[in-house]
Amino acid sequence: MRKHILRCISCKKEFEPKPGLYYCEDCGYILGTLEVVYDYDSIQEEAVVKERNFDKKASMYQFEFLLPTKPKLTFDNDIGGTPLYKFDLFGLKDVQVKYDCSNPSSSYKDRASSIAINRALDEENDIAFCASTGNAASSLAMLNAQTEMDTYIFVPAAIPDGKRAQLEISGAKVFAIEGTYDEVYDFSLELGLKKGWYCRHAAINPYLLEGKKTGAFEIVIQNDFDVPDYVLVGVGDGTVVSSLYKGFWEFKEIGLTDKIPKIIGVQAEGISAIKEAFEKGKPYKPISIGGNTIADSISVGKPRDVIKACKYVEASDGYFISLTDEEILEAIVDLGKTTGIFAEPAGAVPYGGLKKLIYEEKITKSDTVCLVITGNGLKDVNAVQGSISRETLSFEEAMKRFEE
Repeated sequence: MRKHILRCISCKKEFEPKPGLYYCEDCGYILGTLEVVYDYDSIQEEAVVKERNFDKKASMYQFEFLLPTKPKLTFDNDIGGTPLYKFDLFGLKDVQVKYDCSNPSSSYKDRASSIAINRALDEENDIAFCASTGNAASSLAMLNAQTEMDTYIFVPAAIPDGKRAQLEISGAKVFAIEGTYDEVYDFSLELGLKKGWYCRHAAINPYLLEGKKTGAFEIVIQNDFDVPDYVLVGVGDGTVVSSLYKGFWEFKEIGLTDKIPKIIGVQAEGISAIKEAFEKGKPYKPISIGGNTIADSISVGKPRDVIKACKYVEASDGYFISLTDEEILEAIVDLGKTTGIFAEPAGAVPYGGLKKLIYEEKITKSDTVCLVITGNGLKDVNAVQGSISRETLSFEEAMKRFEE
């Protein structure tokens, strides 16, 4: 296991890792989220880094030199190594699309769940838990099915059927609660920490960001170490957008690249809490807002990784934007028609964000851009019901149609 320390994002106090340590108690679980810090000087001297001999299709564990645990699960060899496609979109040449829907549970969350389960096994836990709108929960349930640990999942009662099906089939104990994601999250966190279960909440457990940052590593190596100018990704709790910055920063820190892209976080306009916190300026403060969106995976009114998200996006010289639900639906359809990729609403927002920024002339034809698609459209087909044709034809009608 790679030696590391933990450091508070706010007060910078440092901690030696120990079971059950998730946040700085002096600052609290939102202001006091922790960063995982390695000895970057020694890592820079390792042969694997100097040789830069990486496999563009290998799992995320090829980056074990920057990870806090080792692979133990059968699925670990299939997590990461997802495709980086290139398309001509909006007049830009070679728009990169990091397509994480080919992970075992069809979402980016597998990167974090793998780390969580392996860390839980390192600490000899017997129960792992999380609250989720769907993707994190199904990811944890699927990957944990092959271990002896129990999986306890707390979800809002309105979770899409496709996501709940993965949970039930994987044998998780599912508790569907009447309430918002934020209410369910707080309830499960209080209960889980009191019981001593292993916490898979990405914004609370600092190690989960370590799995998610490997997407940035892969964007770099799959693009032959040519770092894009911009990276766009959907934002809910703030952990994925934070992880991408940390990944690009770490590769720069150990000498593999000399650049960090501008990271653009894309939120749903109906519930854009992190964008609001960012635009209010420093010192960044957590906020809680009401609202809703069809993009359930980023429907978070009380983001927990808000401090990291704001600080890291600022450090990249990036910013946050938002899309209406109408713009998100349009992005799902347009993305499918232009690339053949079917993304869930939260996965399609980077495409909609790019379209918006080009229209506003904030991104130009000379810029290189990468869109991070985090979840498969089959996760939430209800969101696009209005775009699906219900027309049916008899054989005779079909023949007549082609004779006209």
